[in-house]
Amino acid sequence: MKKITALTLAAAVASIAAPALAQSQGEMTFGLGAHYINPTDSFSAPSGARVGENIRPSLTFEYFVMDNIGIEVLAAWPFKHDLQAAGVGDIGSTKHLPPTISVQYHFANSTMMTPFVGVGLNYTHFWDEKLDSGTPIKLADSWGFALHGGVDFAISPHSSLRADVRYIDIDTKATIGGAPAGSVKLDPWVFGAAYVYKF
Repeated sequence: MKKITALTLAAAVASIAAPALAQSQGEMTFGLGAHYINPTDSFSAPSGARVGENIRPSLTFEYFVMDNIGIEVLAAWPFKHDLQAAGVGDIGSTKHLPPTISVQYHFANSTMMTPFVGVGLNYTHFWDEKLDSGTPIKLADSWGFALHGGVDFAISPHSSLRADVRYIDIDTKATIGGAPAGSVKLDPWVFGAAYVYKF
């Protein structure tokens, strides 16, 4: 009798834990958090110039087209980056929006932790570019791939805390004073944390 009771209790615990992480076809999630973007590359010209980092609030929406497979859209408050030159410091700034859509696989797991990976497409729109010298500068919009990985830590059957990281391919062309000025490679690592709710 005790063995039956123990087995029944174990099954009940498993049934409580598993649904918190199950991602079934037709379900949706909404995430609210913040992302820190850290560019890894720089201007090809002028030599020594680079793009500063920034952090902004972010939103995610994911729809599960199959069990454990979802399509996610990432949106964020506009990022603002300082343009910096070696030995000089800040020389200007730019703003950008990097909406990203990804296909993601969430690993089936019976514990309270669910890792996931994804690959997708990024579109980055630049605007309000300016140099402190007053010289006009323009950055062309960019298309590139994006890689995504993270972990959801369940806190209830419908909600979790998420930690994630992305690598986004953001390459664009710069025009300074109306003349081509080389390429700009942000190629940032993006680190995020969010509260995620499942519908």
